[in-house]
Amino acid sequence: MNPAKTAFRALLPVLERLLTVIDHAASRYLQPRRARGKLILQPYVGWGTPEQVELSGRVLLPRTIHPARKGDRRLRNAQNVLRRMLSREVGGVRVTGTLGSVSASAVSDTDGYFTLVFASPVPLAGGWHQAQLRIEGREGVTLARVQIVAQARYGIISDLDDTVIKSDVTSAARMLQTVLTGNARTRLPFPGVGALYRALTREGEARNPIFYVSSSPWNFFDLLWQFLEYRRIPLGPLFLRNWGFDLLSGHGGYKHAVIERLFQKYPDLPFVLVGDSGEKDPEIYAEVVRRHPQRVLAVYIRDVTEASRDQGVLKLREEVRKAGVDLVLAADSLNAASHALAMGLITPGEYRSVLTSVARSYET
Repeated sequence: MNPAKTAFRALLPVLERLLTVIDHAASRYLQPRRARGKLILQPYVGWGTPEQVELSGRVLLPRTIHPARKGDRRLRNAQNVLRRMLSREVGGVRVTGTLGSVSASAVSDTDGYFTLVFASPVPLAGGWHQAQLRIEGREGVTLARVQIVAQARYGIISDLDDTVIKSDVTSAARMLQTVLTGNARTRLPFPGVGALYRALTREGEARNPIFYVSSSPWNFFDLLWQFLEYRRIPLGPLFLRNWGFDLLSGHGGYKHAVIERLFQKYPDLPFVLVGDSGEKDPEIYAEVVRRHPQRVLAVYIRDVTEASRDQGVLKLREEVRKAGVDLVLAADSLNAASHALAMGLITPGEYRSVLTSVARSYET
């Protein structure tokens, strides 16, 4: 390993502790003052079973973010990104929530995060629900979406950056330009990804749930959610990361932890894993297959790297096959759809929809 990189990694814990001390000192001064002002709730997407649901969110001071438009100038988009990154969180605020007839409450931490856990004595129906959130002692209700999985053939766990949305994570310069100057309407999906995910999730009345795991910070939640809605890509809970040193510590352990939580929450549900070759998705998913070979139906890796990286992914494919799972290194969504059709995960009609979508994208 590069000596400079080794020294930087060794220095990270020291810097993290120092910044934590500074942050706590600043919080003790700022948080009580912020809590006296106008507050907003930023709910994320709840997820769970008919018996128990988890819903996280954040308490923040208001911020002005202009609605995304296709013709927005890059400077306007960059200003919105900066406002997202410089969020002003508020700790020590009690948030109460209602989901059906069940209530829950929690107090936001120093980073503004809170997590409500709804334990329902009467099982809730599967599908999408709406929770109502309130800040204790304040007027107003904030609505949050909740996905409850009751019956499904399988679930999908997908990365976002360079798997669904073009982010150029293999080039730091291009990635920064894309992330800092784009918005929910100008960022581009990969050809056919919406049709592929609609095919994988659509299964009559018992919808197959999808979960997105990304190394992007929670500050970008609204941008990513709007992107999925605008591009008609199936919605599902997003698992993102806290802004700061968490983002520098690598995402392998983080992604493993999220997948393990999902496997534990839905012990009878097999999964399709979708990622890209740009970072460590092939290695992470191969390890998941080694740990849980009976829980993974297929692994789809979008090929976004050079041939040298492909060789490493193909070696992992051979390892994964020994466990009885196919790893498909897919040039586009159609390759993954072909395998999904052969496995019976999607129908011929849904395959044709992916084919049409991919063909149209190459025509434009």
